[in-house]
Amino acid sequence: MRWKTLGVVALATGLIGNDVSAFGTTQSLRPVIRPGSEVLPQVENVAASEVIVRPKLRPSDLAGAPIPAVTQAASNPGFERWIKGFERRARAQGIRNETLRAAFNGVEYDRDVIRRDRNQSEFTKTIWDYLDSAASNTRIANGKAALKRHQTTLAAIEKRYGVEKEVVVAVWGLESAYGTYRGKNDIVQSLATLAYDGRRGAFFEEQLVAALKILQNGDTSPRNMTGSWAGAMGHTQFIPTSYLDYAVDFTGDGRRDIWADDPTDALASTAAYLKNFGWVKGQPWGVEVQLPGGFDYALANRKITKSPAQWARLGVVGTNGRAVPNHGKASVLLPAGGQGAAFMIFKNFSVIERYNTADAYVIGVGHLSDRIKGGPAIKASWPRGDRALTFSERKEMQQRLTRAGFSTQGVDGKIGPKTIDAVRNYQRSQGLAPDGYASLSLLKRLR
Repeated sequence: MRWKTLGVVALATGLIGNDVSAFGTTQSLRPVIRPGSEVLPQVENVAASEVIVRPKLRPSDLAGAPIPAVTQAASNPGFERWIKGFERRARAQGIRNETLRAAFNGVEYDRDVIRRDRNQSEFTKTIWDYLDSAASNTRIANGKAALKRHQTTLAAIEKRYGVEKEVVVAVWGLESAYGTYRGKNDIVQSLATLAYDGRRGAFFEEQLVAALKILQNGDTSPRNMTGSWAGAMGHTQFIPTSYLDYAVDFTGDGRRDIWADDPTDALASTAAYLKNFGWVKGQPWGVEVQLPGGFDYALANRKITKSPAQWARLGVVGTNGRAVPNHGKASVLLPAGGQGAAFMIFKNFSVIERYNTADAYVIGVGHLSDRIKGGPAIKASWPRGDRALTFSERKEMQQRLTRAGFSTQGVDGKIGPKTIDAVRNYQRSQGLAPDGYASLSLLKRLR
């Protein structure tokens, strides 16, 4: 899920610049880096999930659903007026009065949600720090345990959707630490607060209407619909619009229940989502590679794809010194420039990217899945002496590059392909290796 249609929990705004044009990827269904993602859950000794069989909830049951107390909220007359107006718009989209009454019973303006939304942009993390957590020994061990615990279900999901079980488990591990960190926010309250706030009101109102459709369909009850403060739900953190489009009832009980302790529907929904966007079974997301001396860094561009054999002729080979097996066209990715690991990435990279467009997230899912499968750790070192640029520093870099004649075509604090191109052009002008790495040392040079 993503910014047109999912959103949620993993990194910080502007962590890694990414180019989603490769392999035909258009707008992802999640935010570039999802709201609510400043904390990557890390859980020790995750216990086995107890399977819970819940009765099917019918739409007529909504009005009688129990309403527990809602926390972190405050009375706000403007918010209450907004709800009245929203209800008229929701009715025009087919939401019934009984659904609205049940959904908004006890809902109030949530100041904590706004505080967290406002504070996102300053959170930053280097890719190596992120991967240290994403593929930590604990997360790998817990992933292997989860794979074993749910092996029959995961094998059936892989057979139906053609998505490797280790990849599904890795998404689960990053999104909710294998179901132990699913979020406890009231989704209707969070989405209503964010829609009323107006900064991204249209998007969150769309999500709120979708959440009401889920309730009206009887998949869950209003106060059982919990998740992250930004509206992501369940074991693998679907936002409502993505849920409506891609969630599946794999258990056959008549509901697409991604909230239950039993993760079956959530895991199957994740596989269905990846399949929908073109997952190629048997193809890796990427492979760590070695670059030759004097490598032309301009070739490390998502728009430039070659076969592994063609890359090998240019000296780009696997860590074993041999050509990477032919898994199809691939491009070279340098998430930390020439000073860090290099990857040859394939179409499945862009498929995971539809879940979350941050390069670090995609590498995190891919690498964790490899480790769960028994693969090796990343061999190359990282520039661990560097720290991540803050949001204000990223904006400053864009401003200084543009003033120096290397336009970033906008100042938004996001290190994307246009900023990377500007960095490369500046590096060339200074006789530096044009690897596009937006580092603190480069910012100091621009100053």
